[in-house]
Amino acid sequence: MNDRAFGSERAEREELARLLPAPAERDLPPGRHLHHKDTLMRLIDQDGDRATPRPRPRLLRPAVLLPAAGLALGGLLLTTLSVTGQDNAPAPSAAGTSSASTASRDAAVLLGRIASVAARSDAQTVAEDQFVYVKSLQTDAEGEFGGPITLTGTSHREVWMSQKSEPVIDVGLIHQDDSYLGIEVGVPDGEPAVGEPAGITRPTYAWLASLPTDPDALLQRLSTEITKDQDARDTPAEDRDEAQDAFDAIGGLLGETVMPPKTASALYRAVAKIPGVTEDPDVVDLAGRHGIGVARVDPRIGERTTWIFDPATLEYLGTQRVLVKDTTLGEKGALVGASAVLERAVVDALRERPSKTA
Repeated sequence: MNDRAFGSERAEREELARLLPAPAERDLPPGRHLHHKDTLMRLIDQDGDRATPRPRPRLLRPAVLLPAAGLALGGLLLTTLSVTGQDNAPAPSAAGTSSASTASRDAAVLLGRIASVAARSDAQTVAEDQFVYVKSLQTDAEGEFGGPITLTGTSHREVWMSQKSEPVIDVGLIHQDDSYLGIEVGVPDGEPAVGEPAGITRPTYAWLASLPTDPDALLQRLSTEITKDQDARDTPAEDRDEAQDAFDAIGGLLGETVMPPKTASALYRAVAKIPGVTEDPDVVDLAGRHGIGVARVDPRIGERTTWIFDPATLEYLGTQRVLVKDTTLGEKGALVGASAVLERAVVDALRERPSKTA
């Protein structure tokens, strides 16, 4: 088997491991942090509002979260996060800016419109003792290692994410399937607790606001962060794709966060510089809302990720992931993940909802 075939097979195995719950104490392959919190939650003992923390496998990509996100930033965690009974993505490098290495013309025009609308949105004041609240619909992937996956029913999900800049153990809280599950930094036995600081794996409003607003500088900043994580994990060169890693990392920042207007605008303009990004004129999110899509196919795993935007307001609605070829995960056209954001807000306490704020 040549190196190219071996790399392709390994990418498919890693994608399957990313979508399925991972065994305890075993690293996951590059994956989306917030997209997988909900899957990992099903491995946790849900007895009571707060159970004994259980170490979570080290997450290897953002989000959103980080989430979500990816937060989310689908997860690029350098520490280990644990989802307890209570309750981000190889990095983008500066993708080429020549006309031959940018998004399609239609996608670039759409992203420019979205960026302009985002820049005109209202900025918020978010204190470090507050929490970003996001309510969404999610669907989970289930299956056995080496075989096809199936999707569970759609469920409502709420997250509260800490906005503290300094390293924290208690990262946030998830409410899903009638259970509250804490998001905490997992600490291996015998090792000192080390919190997770604000950053690409835990994107607070203040951290997002600190990012460069020049698209090229922004891509380079994210590239540095994510490449550092890939190097730490000894990710083989053949498993890296700078353009896809850029797209995934930015997608992880869009999910379960409240985005500063200037940062959001810069992120969308940066995406227009990523080759392979296309427009989908009509795509439906998990809530049944029709929208305009910004999409890219990951050539390593044959999966198309689409960000969905309201056609009238250009507000971000959610994400959809579909196979574009037959793989061990399923047949071409199979849905392998989806989310729909229903509400975002900043609140003062865990479990507090926007309707209960002033």
